[in-house]
Amino acid sequence: MVVKEAGGAAMVLTNGEANGEGLVGDAHVLPACAVGEKEGDAVKAYAANASSPMATISFGGTVVGVKPAPVVASFSARGPNGLVPEILKPDFIAPGVNILAAWTGATGPTGLEGDTRRTEFNILSGTSMACPHASGAAALLRSAHPGWSPAAIRSALMTTAIVTDNRGGPVGDEAEPGRGATPFDYGAGHITLGKALDPGLVYDAGEDDYVAFMCSIGYEPNAIEVVTHKPVACPATASGAKASGSPSGSDLNYPSISVVLRGGNQSRTVTRTVTNVGAQASATYTARVQMASSGGVTVSVKPQQLVFSPGAKKQSFAVTVTAPSAQDAAAPVYGFLVWSDGGGHDVRSPIVVTWLQPM
Repeated sequence: MVVKEAGGAAMVLTNGEANGEGLVGDAHVLPACAVGEKEGDAVKAYAANASSPMATISFGGTVVGVKPAPVVASFSARGPNGLVPEILKPDFIAPGVNILAAWTGATGPTGLEGDTRRTEFNILSGTSMACPHASGAAALLRSAHPGWSPAAIRSALMTTAIVTDNRGGPVGDEAEPGRGATPFDYGAGHITLGKALDPGLVYDAGEDDYVAFMCSIGYEPNAIEVVTHKPVACPATASGAKASGSPSGSDLNYPSISVVLRGGNQSRTVTRTVTNVGAQASATYTARVQMASSGGVTVSVKPQQLVFSPGAKKQSFAVTVTAPSAQDAAAPVYGFLVWSDGGGHDVRSPIVVTWLQPM
């Protein structure tokens, strides 16, 4: 609107450093095009140095199969989880940039007061676009598997998410071109509904699991009872300290593993339980750990194999992370735990190891 009021006939919108080369298709009140930071610098240099600068905006047609894709948007929310770092966030990413979406007739496509145009569709970006994709995927999974819990549905979406792009390389990050994204950027990866319909194994959780988790992060029973609407008993504590043997936030049966160390050479073990939901009631899964960079961190899984049968649909395992002192740790360490049955199921969980530096 500012350009129009200044007498502009059209507009070139250039990205700044924070947005890099990622393009977002916003609606405007003038003919406009968006360009990345590098192209924007070139346009500004041309306009400043040419004796009679001229510009033309023309539509080059819709382009499909753009590479690389997917890419984490520069404006996408990132981890770590500031409240409970033992729970990795985000869970996953979903399509949320330049989405053709239904639009209200109550306002123009720009949302500006002076925009009198009306349209049934608009190009939108953000969480409000990614969330419907994820919600729709969850609804389709619930339709296909009506007996699955919300935790099982989330697990299926997370453990089948992809972490490679359509070029076969790691998913990139628009905020830092040339750097591969990490679980703090994309969680478990980009959702793939087709695979999520048949995840092989799921990390399930119920009310008792969440109550134990809330106890572990300091909620008092009377606060938890506001949610449960029934009496809750948390493990006893001594002088405000966590009781010996009581669960930690890392032990919630989540499809990701986030270990937070607090100085010194440390070894931390977390436990998980998986449920076989595959077509074959009898199946054997073998563990494989993939660490992008070790940083002196070692990760071991026991047992290395999980054997399922009609009478044993659930199996538990322990993941032990051994790490150097915080002083030797330059950055978080990332990796994946993959359970494979050799028959097409690769149940992948991100692993993140971080250090809390002493105050």
